[in-house]
Amino acid sequence: MADAALQMPQEAMIQPEFGMRSLRVLARLLDYPTEALQGAVGELIEALDAERRLPAVLRGDLMSWCQRIFDADLLELQSEYVALFDKGRAHSLLLFEHVHGESRDRGQAMVDLIDEYKAAGFELDARELPDYLPLFLEYLSTRSDEEIGRWLGEIRHILALLTARLEERGADQALVTRALLALIDAEDDIEASRQAVASEKRDDTPEALDAVWEEEAVRFSAKSDEDCALQSAEGRRLAERKRQVQGEAIRILDPVDAAKKH
Repeated sequence: MADAALQMPQEAMIQPEFGMRSLRVLARLLDYPTEALQGAVGELIEALDAERRLPAVLRGDLMSWCQRIFDADLLELQSEYVALFDKGRAHSLLLFEHVHGESRDRGQAMVDLIDEYKAAGFELDARELPDYLPLFLEYLSTRSDEEIGRWLGEIRHILALLTARLEERGADQALVTRALLALIDAEDDIEASRQAVASEKRDDTPEALDAVWEEEAVRFSAKSDEDCALQSAEGRRLAERKRQVQGEAIRILDPVDAAKKH
């Protein structure tokens, strides 16, 4: 499996048991589909089948999606991906955009995350922002279960929102964010987001995209960025949720616990 835009420290590359291989699989599935992805489907399925921390039904759904990726026309996969993730912000894979919008707080959060990467011996290239979810999962795949649980706990509110939105659109990518929540036994969080998502207006229509461009022009000409701090009531709610869960000790389910639950 090809890595995202992180260069791993040498010790991570030479130890196949290091970290959770399944997180790298989920990163690949959430990234832009390529010919290399289709060619790696067999390896992806093998890794998912071995991940006993995930419920059997969810593993099966993920493996079935991998097979659909292999069988699909690549141009169609890419077109669907662009329509889902590159139009509007509701499905953005940039984590901090869901909390900080375009405020200065987001910039500082990204600087802090880059420092985390560097402290672990990783180097970030210029292709992606540090809060790009597939990239972040590459990093997590080399961390301890304790660190993975802590990080997933801090972003569980974002994962739940993304899952609800992606499932509303019938997108297979919802399986990835659901799997991340399942790893910390937090799938129930998704239900709390469904009502809010059901009442949301789509932000990927031509009218909505035009409104965003107009809003950006006004913001750019403002004398201060105080109006950019958090772009919506939803953003404020997510930021507050992040403060509440930060520091919570959240444990990754082990295979025995996962089997008992499901």
